[in-house]
Amino acid sequence: MMQNVHLAPETDEDDLYSGYNDYNPTYDTEDLENDTAFQQAVRTSHGRRPPSKTSLASSMGRPMTGAIQDGATRPMTAVRAAGFTTAAFRGSAFDPLGQSRGPAPPLEIKNEDSPEEKIRQLEKKVNELVEESCIANGCGDLKLALEKAKDAGRKERVLVRQREQVTTPENINLDLTYSVLFNLASQYSANDMYAEALNTYQVIVKNKIFSNAGRLKVNMGNIYLKQRNYSKAIKFYRMALDQIPSVHKEMRIKIMQNIGVAFIKTGQYSDAINSFEHVMSMAPNLKAGFNLILSYFAIGDREKMKKAFQKVIAVPLEVDDDDKYISPSDDTHTNLVIEAIKNDHLRQMERERCVEVVKASQYVELANDLEINKAITYLRQKDFNQAVETLKMFEKKDSRVKSAAATNLSFLYYLENELAQAGSYADLAVSADRYSPAALTNKGNAVFAGGDYEKAAEFYREALRNDSSCTEALYNVGLTYKKLNRLDEALDCFLKLHAILRNSAQVLYQIANIYELMEDPNQAIEWLVQLISVVPSDARALSKLGELYDSEGDKSQAFQYYYESYRYFPSNIDVIEWLGAYYIDTQFCEKAIQYFERACLIQPTQVGWQLMVASCFRRSGNYQKALDTYKDIHRKFPENAECLRFLVRLCTDIGLKEVQEYATKLKRLEKMKEIREQRIKSGRDGTGGPRSKREGSAGHDSGQNCSASSKGERLSAKLRALPGTNEPYESSSNKEIGKCDASYVDPLGPQTERPKTAAKKRVEEEDFADEDVGHYLLPE
Repeated sequence: MMQNVHLAPETDEDDLYSGYNDYNPTYDTEDLENDTAFQQAVRTSHGRRPPSKTSLASSMGRPMTGAIQDGATRPMTAVRAAGFTTAAFRGSAFDPLGQSRGPAPPLEIKNEDSPEEKIRQLEKKVNELVEESCIANGCGDLKLALEKAKDAGRKERVLVRQREQVTTPENINLDLTYSVLFNLASQYSANDMYAEALNTYQVIVKNKIFSNAGRLKVNMGNIYLKQRNYSKAIKFYRMALDQIPSVHKEMRIKIMQNIGVAFIKTGQYSDAINSFEHVMSMAPNLKAGFNLILSYFAIGDREKMKKAFQKVIAVPLEVDDDDKYISPSDDTHTNLVIEAIKNDHLRQMERERCVEVVKASQYVELANDLEINKAITYLRQKDFNQAVETLKMFEKKDSRVKSAAATNLSFLYYLENELAQAGSYADLAVSADRYSPAALTNKGNAVFAGGDYEKAAEFYREALRNDSSCTEALYNVGLTYKKLNRLDEALDCFLKLHAILRNSAQVLYQIANIYELMEDPNQAIEWLVQLISVVPSDARALSKLGELYDSEGDKSQAFQYYYESYRYFPSNIDVIEWLGAYYIDTQFCEKAIQYFERACLIQPTQVGWQLMVASCFRRSGNYQKALDTYKDIHRKFPENAECLRFLVRLCTDIGLKEVQEYATKLKRLEKMKEIREQRIKSGRDGTGGPRSKREGSAGHDSGQNCSASSKGERLSAKLRALPGTNEPYESSSNKEIGKCDASYVDPLGPQTERPKTAAKKRVEEEDFADEDVGHYLLPE
């Protein structure tokens, strides 16, 4: 077994740790400092080699991270910033915003001398001239319009020549050329220069470049019609008619009407009839129908005249027959025309002859209705005297017509506040037709105006029994119940009326008002909100909403509605008063000034508003402005003692020399007041009765004192309810000004106290100051 074992000799045994200290002497760096060749290569370019053209690549063929390829560095993976790229070259500075590139180059300076810029400016000038020409024509200055049009034509020709020199002819602005020529032709025609206008139109029509130029032959036909060259007018009208597509129906109808008018002028009535019949079959109108009747009259065909007249009657008038003689606008010319035809011969025939003809016919009952409509037309024209005369003619007619006429007369006299006449005609109407709801309602109105509410309610209820849909009677009976303080019945009436008239503002307001009287503010607010949705600009409803919210304590909502009411109607004193008091209550006196200034404009003789303005200036810290305002008030109302008291105190605090002057005036005024009061008292003791009353009115403080006016008292009652004490304003000076009473009460109420500063510690005696404090209460 051991024969196969061969032991190696000890001399051939390998050392396991041998070879680690063996290295190539080429990598020995210890003697490089002494190597002459290496040092020479480092100091010179002998050792420099050109960069390698081959890039280091990974085993997959892509550049290694951070390797340089074609002079650019590959981005580092997993550390690249979002939105930025690394520098293109290694060693470049990080500049993501490109600030190293420097500022942007300056804009290119426009060369105004360039041909393109000159053409652009000239084109702009031509457009401006065309616009000025049109505006001058619209203003009636026809000569100026023609001059502008000619100037535009000259400059446009210069523009075309310049453009042909710079660019190709295809770049010429054809729209500008067309507008210039068309405007020039129109201005020639407006100035009655028909030959020049026709020549200009011919230039446009014969130029095939302009599209739809054939339609201008209508304008040429109009010119020939004005020149009474009817044959050429018809020729050009027909040429235009051939070139206008059937889509433009309205334009074709107008051209056909012009052709028919031209045929009438030439006496060719049969051709005119053909044209007008075509118009009446396509789009019937009053002018074509009237001309068709004239054409039939010219040839003597009565039957066709009747048929044409029936066609004219069938044409919708698009205006109420009762309003055709009422001016629809403030146009002076229209008003003169309507005034001229309102009472001409044809109108008289319309009013009288038609009625007479109807009376003589079998439709005699319609004559009365025509007379009633005539009276109503007078009412629409506000000719009340004629309306009354017409209605009085029916007093001896049959009962139905008499009732209608008497009802209208009763209503007229009620509007004129002639209650006796209104009542008598209402009785006449009721006696003629007891079941007429209108007559019973008018009778109830006359009784209501007389103050007999119970009897008025009976008439309204009878009218409702005869006609339950009579909304006037239902509304009036609701008002009557409200007058009688039968609020539940009134509310039922208005709720029924609301079911019939859903969006009636009057009904909604009455329901809200009844709920307010029933002391249910939440329901009143709800119905007023519905009212505001129907009439959002009703200042009275908005102020009422603000008043209800104020009574509920919701100042913010109240301010919103009061402010909206002020925006729609800025002359309501109550609203102005509330807004001013609101800003004072919220310590924004400077905002209250504008409202009190508005009140001063509305009521300039009420000194209270001006005192409010001055007091607002003083509260906001603008003492100089307050002093100037008080001086202005004193100039306007020299006998106002309240203003003098303010002046004395302000001058004392500011240290002005005028204080003695105002103190003297105040003393003199108070002395005069005492003398006046003594005279009044002695007069009462001596005579009494009416004499004392006269003396009392004579001894009044001229209506200029704030406390003397009822408006000032009402305003002060509201504004003085602000929190604070009622002590008069105290001066910081101890100087006495004579013996006059210079104390006063701020019309805006007492000012809120300013917090005390730490300038001087106020010593207050406490109830427990002498008691011993236990050690357990002291801090450790």
